[in-house]
Amino acid sequence: MTVTVRAGEALPPLRIPITRTLIVSGALASRDYQDVHHDAEAAREKGSPDIFMNILTTNGLVGRYITDHFGPLSRLRRVAIRLGAPNYPGDEMVLTGEVTSVADGMAEVAVTGQNTIGRHVTGTVTVELPTGASESTGTGESTGVTESTGATESTGPARPTGSDGSPTGVVR
Repeated sequence: MTVTVRAGEALPPLRIPITRTLIVSGALASRDYQDVHHDAEAAREKGSPDIFMNILTTNGLVGRYITDHFGPLSRLRRVAIRLGAPNYPGDEMVLTGEVTSVADGMAEVAVTGQNTIGRHVTGTVTVELPTGASESTGTGESTGVTESTGATESTGPARPTGSDGSPTGVVR
């Protein structure tokens, strides 16, 4: 089966319930022991109404959103995000995305995550498409996607790999 990826393509939204368990487990998994991510009283003492999600958890959720869409053979090559409104327990974040460009086996996707307060995350993800996918040239023709062996850039825990495709180790 050949999948065609086109600039302008909207990804389906992903709804993520923001629970205390998600916030705390995400902070623990990323070794972020700041009290504002697990201790509600400490968070209130620092001016927040409750604990809130850390950026590494958000980064992981953005990566999941992209690889869920493009499949397990896709590779995240660059994740650049910026946080806005905090994610608090009891809320919901809705991730949306749009393919902004496709070239040389790579797609760039603009991603936004919205909660009831406002925009939680905005960013851009570059993803290497799986071999066998095709990209639209805008002329009705498709070209095969070739495998890239370039170096990996990652700003978070989203499956970093070296130029040979092997894991590069722990991202902190």
